[in-house]
Amino acid sequence: MTDTWWLVAVKALVVFAFLLLTVLVSILVERRVLARMQMRRGPNRVGPNGLLQSLVDGVKLALKEGIAPVGADKWVYRLAPIISVIPAVMAFAVIPFGPEVSIAGQRTALQLTDLPVAVLYVLAAASIGAYGIVLAGWSSGSVYPLLGGLRSTAQVISYEIAMALSFVTVFLYAGTMSTSGIVAAQDGRWFAFLLLPSFLVYVTSMVGETNRAPFDLPEAEGELVGGFHTEYSSLKFAMFMLAEYVNMTTVSALAVTLFLGGWRAPWPISMSDGANTGWWPLLWFVAKVWAFLFVFIWLRGTLPRLRYDQFMVIGWKLMIPVSLLWVMTAATTRSLETGLGAPQWTTTLGGVILILAVGIVARLRLSRQSTTPVSSAGSGFPVPPLHGKRRPDPMIIIRREDIDA
Repeated sequence: MTDTWWLVAVKALVVFAFLLLTVLVSILVERRVLARMQMRRGPNRVGPNGLLQSLVDGVKLALKEGIAPVGADKWVYRLAPIISVIPAVMAFAVIPFGPEVSIAGQRTALQLTDLPVAVLYVLAAASIGAYGIVLAGWSSGSVYPLLGGLRSTAQVISYEIAMALSFVTVFLYAGTMSTSGIVAAQDGRWFAFLLLPSFLVYVTSMVGETNRAPFDLPEAEGELVGGFHTEYSSLKFAMFMLAEYVNMTTVSALAVTLFLGGWRAPWPISMSDGANTGWWPLLWFVAKVWAFLFVFIWLRGTLPRLRYDQFMVIGWKLMIPVSLLWVMTAATTRSLETGLGAPQWTTTLGGVILILAVGIVARLRLSRQSTTPVSSAGSGFPVPPLHGKRRPDPMIIIRREDIDA
């Protein structure tokens, strides 16, 4: 990148403003869409048709009194929200919005910067953001936030492994880790169709990475009051909410960049001249990002929260093994394509067959386990007795007098 300093500053300011505006709009859209799904009214009081509700909520949170627990670690308690917000914003620096355009007579790409390992940079930034949640739970000096922080630790470890493995096949076919290079490699073919298993694994992992329903275990209100941010209020609580929605935007933009052609126009719009030139690609990019944001909202309105052990089983026993097998399949197929000239669709066909085989095996194992009765006194999860009933004794001693009687 050879942009002048003022052009870099302008693009950084535009990226930051885009993220803030997306957060404000996504909160309002989420409340409206959930209200429509649940057959009730959404925000409709503040501003015309309730359009200023998100802005007023942010101002209200900023003006509220900040209360800190007496037993909290003051410095870490204040630092945790900042650690959550800053990496979420920084990760967007390598996302390409569009091709080269002319700004004030200078040719520049619609991207703040690019790196040879840009995708790994985004993954590292997302990992650092998880420290904010962990430190918030530990520094609060309360039991429920600590449990939420521990859950977040296990969640990040589980799902970032699967997410990183889904990137490997993209690197194999694009031949680079640069985000702009990956977008260029999808000219005429989107990796979402060519590398379908990687796309499905990434979409599942990004929901777990952002702590969104049905994977919102670190802030489960049913069992943890509010999770890691239970003891936070005012502007600190608002910063956690800001980090969550910025992370949603970042992982959605990364999904668009890696699997949906980035800023390239979808078919059949791409067949027209000029669809991928000028400022039009910015429109396609934003539309694709909002499609993923709608999926986040849709999942929250339709799926219940998973049990924690079910959540970990999906990460470790399903997604990671499938990702490993798919990486080996894609690497083998890529070698055949380059060496023997095999058709590219064999990768997707092999991946679909592999996923079906793994799914059938997992289904058989689950059905075998479901037919085996699990007793509360034996192995399995401890189940409390129902109301008005005693737990059966593990051992019954029959006396000789009872037999004679």
